Amino acid sequence: MSSHKRLLPVPSDLDIAQAATVKPIKEIASDLGLDEEDLILFGPNKAKVHLDVLSKLADRPRGKYIDVTAITPTPLGEGKTTTGIGLVQGLGVIGKNSIACIRQPSMGPTFGIKGGAAGGGYSQVIPMEDFNLHLTGDIHAITAAHNLVSAAIDARIFHESRLSDDQLSDMGLERLDIDPYSITWNRVMDVNDRSLRNIISGLGGKWDGRPREAGFDITVASEIMAILALVSGHDFKSALNDLRKRVGRIVIGSSNARKPITLEDLQVAGAVTVLMKDALHPNLMQTLEGQPAFVHAGPFANIAHGNSSILADQVALRLGDYVVTESGFGADIGMEKFMNIKCRYSELVPDAVVLVATIRALKMHGGGPRVIPGRPLNQAYKEENLELLAAGLDNLRVHIRNARRFGVPVVVAVNKFTEDTLAEVDLIREAAIEAGAETAVMTDHWTNGGDGAVEMAEAVVAACEKPSEFKFLYPLDMPIKEKIQIIAKEIYQAGEVVFEPLAERQIKFYEANGFGDLPICMAKTHLSISHDPNLKNAPSGYTLSVREARASVGAGFIYPLLGAMRTMPGLGSKPAYMNVDIDEDGRIIGLF
Repeated sequence: MSSHKRLLPVPSDLDIAQAATVKPIKEIASDLGLDEEDLILFGPNKAKVHLDVLSKLADRPRGKYIDVTAITPTPLGEGKTTTGIGLVQGLGVIGKNSIACIRQPSMGPTFGIKGGAAGGGYSQVIPMEDFNLHLTGDIHAITAAHNLVSAAIDARIFHESRLSDDQLSDMGLERLDIDPYSITWNRVMDVNDRSLRNIISGLGGKWDGRPREAGFDITVASEIMAILALVSGHDFKSALNDLRKRVGRIVIGSSNARKPITLEDLQVAGAVTVLMKDALHPNLMQTLEGQPAFVHAGPFANIAHGNSSILADQVALRLGDYVVTESGFGADIGMEKFMNIKCRYSELVPDAVVLVATIRALKMHGGGPRVIPGRPLNQAYKEENLELLAAGLDNLRVHIRNARRFGVPVVVAVNKFTEDTLAEVDLIREAAIEAGAETAVMTDHWTNGGDGAVEMAEAVVAACEKPSEFKFLYPLDMPIKEKIQIIAKEIYQAGEVVFEPLAERQIKFYEANGFGDLPICMAKTHLSISHDPNLKNAPSGYTLSVREARASVGAGFIYPLLGAMRTMPGLGSKPAYMNVDIDEDGRIIGLF
């Protein structure tokens, strides 16, 4: 969804997408050097690329690897996806073979407040309707696999309540004795529905299950989605084996004797893998200007790592000279997880970071009026105000510093809005370079596509030539609490970290059961560098409280909760689905 405001009427994102000439996907693949046998076609405009191309392309050198992230955003978002697509198009304009790797959107936000996530203006992935609606069914496969696990949990509790140990043994089963109060595995669906966040399941008669408290998450919050994004391999078979192992390690709760219960214990891991098998192959689409775009996986960026799949990146890096991927939310969340989690499992090293900033967001951090979705922007954001902008630049400085902690060059991309001035951009550039960035450039890809992103593309190419000094923030063998403290103090600028009793007990349980060497995936607000969405700009020295710590053992991380995390969004009073329809010619209208 585009966040730009225009002074003159312009076509909507959907109008632009529908007016574009869509190349046959076989042509896009052929330009990459792929044969038709490498594709699993889903009509003329999209396909999956079979993972066996990884072994076919093994001798090709890897391309340059670029992560697009952002400063702490306003609730409107600052145009990360649009900038990522614009960068790929800009690289194309200057003659570089470039590929985008982005997440697949959930239909929850598509039909909720946010709308679609294909980019915006003249920097989009097309066909936009396919991108935002179903695509090739990966999210539906995750929904089915996840809910199969939910059914298996309740079936096991029900049957163990009515069968003796001898009867279970005669069927080749042992009693798992699942503690219903320990279960962390909700059911999922891919729409927003707040009324299903907390439910009682198993109501009815004797044969309708055992009542217990339960709930629903949105599908993209499933651990199976996080696993899909973190699987790696050198061909389809090795990736499938990695998927099978990770699925088997998923922990859904514990027994009454405090023993972790896995999908292997439930004997459902094999069936889950079968349901997910075809979803492993990355989806291939295209930008408005005909560059390839891999669209694969879409994990939440708070309770999960919020990055597209390792598999898509692995394929793209063998096919392209420059691969542009995107991390969810701001650099304190998505980029930190990209570096410390995704790069650990992929063993891929980024060559550059693009930090997206808007003058609007920096003015908000400088003390500007609240930015509220659905309401007109305050006049403070529509006129030059260097003093207000300067007051918010500390947010930019913190994110540049954090990216530089990983030893990666940083280019700041100022996503252009109509009201922005050159004096404001010059102020940002001066502060960015002083903070350690290579440069800061204004980019106008939303209006002009690749032609509006040439300066950004040239800056990124130059940054990628700098020597790599990549390093992780912490070693995996460090105790869980120490890893959490390093992220909190070095990335979030916290002064003290306090662990509440529940978090203390959970961390002790994880370390006692062999999960202590997993990386950390902090779950917190995206609206502040801190854990408190009301603390803008660059708060420091505050006390950060870890209220809970959960484990996604199959995906391979511990996720501490620093506040209340919504894993099932609700619908607003006027959600986006009210605009979506079919016209008399059968065309989709109203997506944005």
